[in-house]
This record gives sequence, structure tokens and C-alpha cells, in this order.
Amino acid sequence: MILNARIGEVTERIRLRSRDGRARYLEHMTAEIERGPTRARLGCANLAHGFAACGPEAKHRLAATDAPNVGIVTAYNDMLSAHRPYERYPALIRAEAERRGATAQVAGGVPAMCDGVTQGEPGMELSLFSRDVIAMATGVALSHRMFDGALMLGICDKIVPGLVIGALAFGHLPTIFVPSGPMPSGLSNGEKNRVRQLYAEGKATKAELLEAESKSYHAPGTCTFYGTANTNQMLMEFMGLHLPGASFVSPDTALRDALTRAAVGRVLEIGSRGEAFTPIGAVLDERAFVDGIVGLMATGGSTNHTLHLVAMARAAGIALTWDDFADLSAVTPLLARAYPNGAADVNAFRDAGGVPFVIRELLADGLLHADAATVWGGGLAAQTEVPSLDEAGNLIFTPVDRRSADTTVLRPLAEPFEATGGLELLTGNLGRAVIKSSAVRPDRRVIEAPARVFASQEEVRRAFEAGELTGDFVAVVRFQGPKANGMPELHKLTPPLGVLQDRGQKVALVTDGRMSGASGKVPAAIHLTPEAVDGGPIARLRDGDLVRLDAVAGRLEVLVDPAEWATRAPATADLSANQWGVGRNLFATFRHAVGSAEEGASSL
Repeated sequence: MILNARIGEVTERIRLRSRDGRARYLEHMTAEIERGPTRARLGCANLAHGFAACGPEAKHRLAATDAPNVGIVTAYNDMLSAHRPYERYPALIRAEAERRGATAQVAGGVPAMCDGVTQGEPGMELSLFSRDVIAMATGVALSHRMFDGALMLGICDKIVPGLVIGALAFGHLPTIFVPSGPMPSGLSNGEKNRVRQLYAEGKATKAELLEAESKSYHAPGTCTFYGTANTNQMLMEFMGLHLPGASFVSPDTALRDALTRAAVGRVLEIGSRGEAFTPIGAVLDERAFVDGIVGLMATGGSTNHTLHLVAMARAAGIALTWDDFADLSAVTPLLARAYPNGAADVNAFRDAGGVPFVIRELLADGLLHADAATVWGGGLAAQTEVPSLDEAGNLIFTPVDRRSADTTVLRPLAEPFEATGGLELLTGNLGRAVIKSSAVRPDRRVIEAPARVFASQEEVRRAFEAGELTGDFVAVVRFQGPKANGMPELHKLTPPLGVLQDRGQKVALVTDGRMSGASGKVPAAIHLTPEAVDGGPIARLRDGDLVRLDAVAGRLEVLVDPAEWATRAPATADLSANQWGVGRNLFATFRHAVGSAEEGASSL
């Protein structure tokens, strides 16, 4: 199998750029490995504290120090639908570990906030920074040095990236990510959004809106649209940290439980005392991150991962840039259409062939690194298998069907939905931004219109409700970057802008903030950097300036006389209201320390 030339070029470019940082990372990882299992080096009082709460058999195994012990880091809470199934995972994992002559302990918990609850609320200003808190909490959990391997229980938006970053700080530990799966399909995403737009226009009541939302989000499991949470799951398969086909198996089923037990068995096999030792720091190399970006493009995944993948890579000593994303997008065909890029949800995507189908198609054309390491072993080819239970209830893996079960959702490489990937880089005199082009109709990918400048999404909503947003325009929503207010998602802009677009107006969004991974439909240049609070060009825009967003050519420009533009002073904003309430005062250090969006918007 010959690797695509562009894939090889980008991978080598990343390797060379990251040479020094990656070498330092691997040096630290190797030093930890050479020290040997850490529990055996603990003092007697330390070790006694570590197993004081265990039962007699577990105490015996832990005291002997020669039986493997698995650390569980869990993002369980029973408010998040995706994380409620994790409530019973620790007991299941402990029982399976004990059956195999090992032990398992919950090393610690990490916070898990729901962006669906906080959308449009002040709490959303904590959301992105929660990723760094999760990374640190993961570090605290694993710092007890009691473990020979780890299982990460997490699903949603900032949680998986935070767990990855934290786990990479313990790169010598073999680590497997254990998902819980999507909820059953409910009210379609299209119908839900139709009611949202009716409500935005005053044509539906709050009771009708709540009924629609409740029928859409209605059971344990991830939300069924292909947003950031489900993109996380795709990435963990592409990057070798999941068992094959594990991402979208339904929660609370016999197959899901069998996969969780199999993850326990496999982490023991690849653990520091196992015969197939595979530390996470070795799995997540340059190839893994390139494969993840290719998967992101091929499936039209969440824009949030132009931040998260950069931050995750940096934790492994690897430097990614948005140019890497753009160059990989240029050679990656779009093979999937799941909402917001299409009508189907992730259950339909799974049933059509899902992640194993996409991996197989991309491997066949050399668009992935076939030799990339995985926790399952066998290279990426093994990730093209689908799990099921045989007649005796045993877990088996079989090759994914060579044909898509639904070509409106999933297509083979020979018949892609589009020739290039689902995300694009925009550059120009306004800075650098990204756009989810796969969710935007082709006739809406180039917008040239006067700017309407706002300092918050609430200002946009008020202008919409007052009937002030007439004609074609580009909504510029600034002072929404990581340093300004934590870079909240601006998903509440989608219904009003969608209404105006459906009325025939040409509209677009330009912002230094984020949109939800489920956002689409309206062309949106997001994550614009430099951000307004740093005096970026977006801070110099004025009402009426002609802005051109061209997702085809990859350009984002203001069409103002260069001489006049050069003399403009950047606007400022009073951000004091964003610094207190709902815990925002606790995150002041994060706002001061955070890097730019293209650097991953990380404070670590």
C-alpha cells in the first residue's frame, strides 16, 4: 500500500517541525518506562494508603506488587446524557480485571460540563477552559503512581481532548479510551431546527420548542448529531485509542458491555507488565495526528478540533498548524454526510458502515498511515472490523461490509460527496480563520456584503428581534476569543441567521469566537486570529465595511482602501461583565495565560 504523496509530505513536515519537542517528550517517556512499574517503588505507608479501601483479595494482589493494576479516570455524572451510562462501568471493569487476576481502581474523576445546557449562558465562557481543567484533573488522578495502565471514560466536547492531554503527561502508561455510545434516534435534527427557527420568528411557543428539544434529546447516550462529542469518538478510532468499531455502539447493551470488558483485557495485555506493551505516548505520534485530521476531513467533523487536535498534539511534543489541516483537506474526499452536513444522524452513519468503512476506504487509496500503532494491534487495517456477539454471546470482530448500506449517508472513495474535506482555512487581511464548508450549500460559500458589527451574540439577537437585520450583511461578532471571555460557542446565532438566509438574504458570520460543532448552514468564518482583544484586524472593522468571505478560494478580506485601513485604530470593549458570576472569576488566570486559537487556545 503506497502512502499518498501529500499525506507523506505533510507528515514529514510535521515531524521535522516537531523534532526537538517530540524528542524531549520521548526522552521523558522513556525515562519513566526504564524506571519500571511505579507501584513497586512506593513506600509501605504510601502503598497501604493506596489499597486501604480495597477488599481482601485486591489488597493481596496490590501488596504483592506483581499483579497489574488498572487506573480508571471517569467523567461520569448523571446530568450529561452521554456520561450517565458510565455510572456502572467501574464495577464492570473491576470485576473483569479481577477475573483476569488483576485489579482496577477509580483513580479519579474529572469535570464534565454539557455545552447543550450552557449554550447562550454565562457558563459557556468556562467551557473551553474546562478542557485544561480536565487535563490537570487527569494528571492529579494518575499522579498516585499506582497503575500499570489506564482506561479513560469520557465522551463529550472538551472531555476527550482534556483526557488525552492529561494522559499524554503519563505517556509511559498504556491507555485505552472507553466510549458509551449514542442515544437512540429521536426527533430528527432537521425537524428540531425547524421548530427552533419558528420559535426565533415568534411562530412557535416555548412549550412547543421544549417539546421538540425533549423529543430530540431524550435518553442516555450522546446527542445523535455529528458534533464535537461524536467527532471525538471518530478520532479515537482513527488515532488508535479505541477498540475497532467501538464508537457508536448503543449504551446499556450486551455488545457495549462486551466491548468494555474487552478493553479491560486489552489494556492488561498492552500494560507495563504485558507482552504487547504499548504506551499512549508511542501511539500518538505524527502519523496518528495526521490520520485524525484526515478522518476529520473525510467525515465533515467538528470545527472545534482545529483547536483540540493542536492542543492534544502539543502535549505529545508535536506542532500542528492550520496549514497542515488545509493541505490534508485538499487531498481528502468527503465520504460522509451526517447532520449538520446532511439529514442523517450518527446511528444512521453507524448502520451504513460507520468509522470502519471510512478507514477502509481511505486506507485503500493511501490516505492513512497503515503502519500507525493502535492499542488493538495490527495497524489501522484492524480498525476496519466491526464488533458483534456470536450465538454464544462472545465478542467477535468481522470485516466491515465492502458496500455502504446507505449511500445518502456514506459513500465509497470512488463516489465521494465532495472531492475535498469538510473544513477549510481562510486567510486574508482580516487574519486566519476556519470554516465548515461541508455544511454550507455551494451557492452560499462566497458572500460579499457590508459588515454589521456586534460585541456579543445577545446584540445580534436583539437586532434580529427588532427587525433591524435587513438586506445582505456579514455579522461580525468580536471580543469572543479565548483571552476576551474564554471563547464561548455562539450556537444561539444559528436560528436567527438561518431564518434570514431562508428569507433570501445573503448572510455570513465572522467571529473570533467558536460555533458549536453542530453548527452549519450559514457560512461562518470562526476562530479568527489574532482576536479582537489583541488588536487583531477584526477590531478595526466598522459597520458598512465590505467584507468578502470566499470559502472556495480560501480568502477572508475586508475591501477597504489600504491607506485608510492602515490608519484605523482598533476598537476596545468593556469586558468586566465577563469576569464575574457563574465561576468566571475563578478562570481569570486561564484568560491571562491562554494562547491563540491557532495554537490550540490552551493555557497549559
